[in-house]
Amino acid sequence: MASETESGVLNFGCRLNAYEGEAIRAALARHGRDDIVVVNTCAVTAEAEKQARQAIRRLRRDRPGARIVVTGCAAQVNPQGFADMTEVDHVIGNREKLGEVLWRDLDKDAPRVSVGDIQRDTPPALPAVSHFPGRPRAYLEIQQGCDHRCTFCIIPYGRGPSRSLPLGAVAEQARILAARGYREFVLTGVDITSYGHDLPGQPTLGQATRRLLALVPQIERLRFSSLDPAEIDADLLQLYADEPRVMPHAHLSLQAGDDLILKRMKRRHSRAQALEMAHRLQQLRPGIALGADLIAGFPTESDAAFEQSRSLIEAAGLAFVHVFPYSPRPGTPAARMPQLPVELRRARAALLRADADAALNRFLAGRIGREASILVEQEGVGRDETYAAVALPGHMAKGSIVTARIAAVRDGKLWLDAA
Repeated sequence: MASETESGVLNFGCRLNAYEGEAIRAALARHGRDDIVVVNTCAVTAEAEKQARQAIRRLRRDRPGARIVVTGCAAQVNPQGFADMTEVDHVIGNREKLGEVLWRDLDKDAPRVSVGDIQRDTPPALPAVSHFPGRPRAYLEIQQGCDHRCTFCIIPYGRGPSRSLPLGAVAEQARILAARGYREFVLTGVDITSYGHDLPGQPTLGQATRRLLALVPQIERLRFSSLDPAEIDADLLQLYADEPRVMPHAHLSLQAGDDLILKRMKRRHSRAQALEMAHRLQQLRPGIALGADLIAGFPTESDAAFEQSRSLIEAAGLAFVHVFPYSPRPGTPAARMPQLPVELRRARAALLRADADAALNRFLAGRIGREASILVEQEGVGRDETYAAVALPGHMAKGSIVTARIAAVRDGKLWLDAA
């Protein structure tokens, strides 16, 4: 799914891309570059790359005179594939896209492909972002890259090794965004639970987050992007237990529920460890909503292994499940493993999604009668502290926080009245 900023940037994929897309948009605005359209791609699945290509073709039809620049993870790992598209003027790497001078000077004489070795190149200082047009919450990038090599994942090749941002820079960014009126923040990165290993003193994510909340008391609500259950530290767990500004919601990177498949994925947790972490969070923060990613149809996945993933949803008490049919990415070890038929992958994904819908409805039903603190996202829709969607009256201001009692569940949303 793509989202467009106020001018010139079409983002695909993760919150990290959303943050960086806004930095690019701001740079374009500073230099008056309304002639440039940037497609900030995602490489997580083949479908994400396909959607980016379709968007590029539409952009060329709709804006024939624009300079189309492709960047992001898909461009980093497959620059020539985008350079071969006649609709594309320039292909820019993930490191290069954060350079201010590039957007100022980009013209027809600039290199058509500018993609460096992200495994070795040091990224430039992250540009400050003062607002996220159309978004009710602010993103804080705290970390880049990943040192792990899950067999299905191409992202480490698109983002490079793990690098942490110093906490002072994160806090200053938070102050800027809080001054613009943002009340809810999301700490984001590629592998945020690895935060701090490359910084002096090696602070953990939990330690850094507690310090951030002390340094920036204007942060009213805080969330984390995806958390690796193998790296969640004791300080982070304690934050969920005793810090009310940390929202009762955690999204876990689980991927599968079967131990053999987890080993073939080269994940660093077992099914039992995933369940232990889920139950620990539920004990520390009663009522917490747990989310997870699950892949359907990973190579060699048997019927029994798939059933283990299905049963994990209820066993872990998951509320929000993102289901992906396995998508082979060239260059990854899993792409060389024996593949399941595409039809079987899709069928298993459909079953997982049905299980996920049932789990969500169970969780939402448990919210009935409770008082919720709701961030208004847009007219008629908000999200409560558990990240559950709430249907709202249309007169509430975007970005405001309202308190109301939940009366009903309909169409996958919480409602304030039972009518």
